[in-house]
Amino acid sequence: MSLPRLVATDLDGTLVRSDGSVSDYTREVLVGVERLGVPVVFVTGRPLRWARDVFDHVGDHGLAVVSNGALLWDVAADRARLERAISAEDALAFCRDLRAAVPGTAFAVEDLDGIALEPGFMERHPIPDASRRAPLEELMDRPALKLLARHEELDAQDFWDRAEAATGGRLTITWSSSSALLEVSAAEVTKASTLAMLCADLGVDAADVVAFGDMPNDLPMLGWAGTAYAMADAHPTVTAAADHVAPGHDEDGVATVLAGVFGL
Repeated sequence: MSLPRLVATDLDGTLVRSDGSVSDYTREVLVGVERLGVPVVFVTGRPLRWARDVFDHVGDHGLAVVSNGALLWDVAADRARLERAISAEDALAFCRDLRAAVPGTAFAVEDLDGIALEPGFMERHPIPDASRRAPLEELMDRPALKLLARHEELDAQDFWDRAEAATGGRLTITWSSSSALLEVSAAEVTKASTLAMLCADLGVDAADVVAFGDMPNDLPMLGWAGTAYAMADAHPTVTAAADHVAPGHDEDGVATVLAGVFGL
């Protein structure tokens, strides 16, 4: 069996530990893989403002797939290589339909400038002080890289099911949170579809990619990659879809597997 030519890894719950850190061991293994000429690509649901926290660990190629595939970021040049945004018109129509079907839904919008939130959107993480709060129609004055939809009473799976039924698959809905927070991208935008574009540019086939993930937003990527690892503490749907199971993210599971695969 030939060695992988590219490593694609999710961050939270996969590469990053529960305390938000990347261990020294994981860092050393990633550097070792890069020295073999194998790019390590971070493929994350994080928006750019959070993804920057781990960009120091991206190799010399300096590329990351951000916001569930809505953005391909050139880390070295500090600029977007590809944006796959939702038009304001499509976003507003989606939000109207979802709110009508599931009252109590609140929305936020991510773009390159950061996050903007409806007054009723209860964020669980610190947000920049300058973040806008306004009605959705005012927030959607430009294309969005990602919509966030939150419900304070439903569980994540129920909210996802209702959202899919209400909006007819016009946009791509996924989730990676333990709470009822949906992440919405433009049609056909997933971690997998943007990773596939990147790999095509690099001349790497899907069969030559090894991928790691833990939550439903990783499912398209794990299904596309030639070799797929779910983390030991992954969501059950991810474990069922993956070829293999890696040790948990707090046990440096990604690094442990890569060290074995590449003989580091």
